[in-house]
Amino acid sequence: MIRHRWYAALTYAARTFTALALICSISTAQAQEKIYLYPDQPNLHIGGREKNADAPFVEHYSAAKKNGAAILICPGGGYATHALGHEGKDIAAFFTSKGYDAIVLHYRINDESQSGSRYPAAYNDVTTAMRLVRSKAADWGYDPEKTGVIGFSAGGHLASCLATMLQPANEKQKWSTRPAFAILVYPVISMKEPYKHAGSTNMLLGPDPAPGMTDSLSTNERVTDQTPPTLLIHSTDDTVVPVENSLMFFDALRKHHVKATMQIYDHGGHGFGLGTKDAVLNTWPALCISWLQSLGMP
Repeated sequence: MIRHRWYAALTYAARTFTALALICSISTAQAQEKIYLYPDQPNLHIGGREKNADAPFVEHYSAAKKNGAAILICPGGGYATHALGHEGKDIAAFFTSKGYDAIVLHYRINDESQSGSRYPAAYNDVTTAMRLVRSKAADWGYDPEKTGVIGFSAGGHLASCLATMLQPANEKQKWSTRPAFAILVYPVISMKEPYKHAGSTNMLLGPDPAPGMTDSLSTNERVTDQTPPTLLIHSTDDTVVPVENSLMFFDALRKHHVKATMQIYDHGGHGFGLGTKDAVLNTWPALCISWLQSLGMP
């Protein structure tokens, strides 16, 4: 019994230390550079519920001790806003503390009006961003072939689009858009009943989508053997984006023999970010780093 109590105490202390380490690293993240995706098109606007008049851009966070890899971050927000704190800057702080350069994407989003940016605006932004990030690898100090993507909620859907709707390199574009890996955290995957997130679907496709678009942008149906290795994080009590979104994507990955790992928690709901306040949820970032190392990422 005494041995069990010591083990429990040590486990709790370790988890508490992990949470504190995450919080400390989060407070130090500062973007080093802001780059517009379309410098020759200043009339483009991010939009969304906040009516953001800025043009789409990325923010680069440089790791102090680089490991040679980088990650593009797609915050969530239902394609109507950006959760730039716990799904943007905080995520950048965590990855830079582990040696990864981090790049937060400010992609185009929508509002309840009919005049906003719908598909393929955000998809064009994420593919342009991936090519930009790879083109900057030599200057920023990492391997362009070790550049992946992480996305949360609707940002998870955008990241899954990047991972499944690939654009190869060509005469005009030196780099392909295929990420080296994909990490999808409580992602929107399906645009169809019964598991769709209605808000994201409406913001992305409008209230009356064209025939076939809900099928085409349900990314579990876009998985192929070229989809990169993928890690999925979700909770069973997510009432916003049902866990079936991750389960369907995982099944599609297995069907096509793509390396896939999935961590499902029995609590957490939706939008928990790094889970720093929960001794169970805060285990996924460390799991993520171990998974990346298993892929040969530094």
